[in-house]
Amino acid sequence: MVRTTLLHLLECLFVLAALAGVALVHVPAALILGGLAGVVAVERALATSSPLTPRKEARR
Repeated sequence: MVRTTLLHLLECLFVLAALAGVALVHVPAALILGGLAGVVAVERALATSSPLTPRKEARR
């Protein structure tokens, strides 16, 4: 668990450093990339979480 948390923190720092670098050149591009990174982060979080209600088995 600690390793996973550390990897997530390292990934966030890397993305923030990349966005800061892009912002030094062109701020609107950094805002667009930040929005895309946010969407990807939410999709990844939703993909790894378990559903609230289990699916019913298919009837035959």
